[in-house]
Amino acid sequence: MVSGEEALFELEAEDHSPDFGSLPGKALEDLMAPDWAEALSGVENELRSVLSFVAGEAARGTHVLPAASNILRAFRLPLADVKVLILGQDPYPTPGHAVGLSFAVAGHVRPIPRSLANIYREMESDLGLPPRVHGDLSAWTGQGVLLLNRVLSVAAGAAGSHRGKGWEAITTAAVAAVARRRTTAGQQSPLVAILWGKDAEAVQPLLDGAPAITSAHPSPLSASRGFFGSRPFSRANALLRKQGADPVIWELPPLP
Repeated sequence: MVSGEEALFELEAEDHSPDFGSLPGKALEDLMAPDWAEALSGVENELRSVLSFVAGEAARGTHVLPAASNILRAFRLPLADVKVLILGQDPYPTPGHAVGLSFAVAGHVRPIPRSLANIYREMESDLGLPPRVHGDLSAWTGQGVLLLNRVLSVAAGAAGSHRGKGWEAITTAAVAAVARRRTTAGQQSPLVAILWGKDAEAVQPLLDGAPAITSAHPSPLSASRGFFGSRPFSRANALLRKQGADPVIWELPPLP
């Protein structure tokens, strides 16, 4: 017998998101928070181009991840609220995993991806917080943590398949907008960047001097080469306090 949770997983895994076709024609304000729409207006043509690419892939039968409704989910967090940037690479290519927030998965997914399990392992070592069985990280986004991938879509089962298709221009503009907001009107807003892996570290020059915590990526292939022991969570909170901001409560609910 298939449980309700398993049935939901199967339903999401089979969702080929027919709504992708409507994305290129939507107003920016319908796709993201208003201040993000304004900040990314300079790359609107590039965004419509990459959305058209994604829509074309879906129309040809490619299972594109995440679902159309989540492809720009990171930008639902208002730009004005961002105080921590965690930059990932591209979405999980496993059907049912990608939710539009870097490293996160839906709360019902079991087991969680190994990169996220390594993040929890480091969080336990750093802060003494117990690992969770779920991967719902929305408690972080609610505190101003922007969970952004460098590339915002992927073909199921083909990691990195949408790199070089135009997303990099969008996320470059997004990182620059976060840094620019930090010094708007001569006032310094709190910002800490957590950059895991070479792809993420490459955006450091865009941060305009904002503090950045860099290390190896939490992937099982690289976590032992500098991610474990890097203490990103306590260091980020120390840097936020230094800027006069409240620290992030990194502990997640036991269940989503």
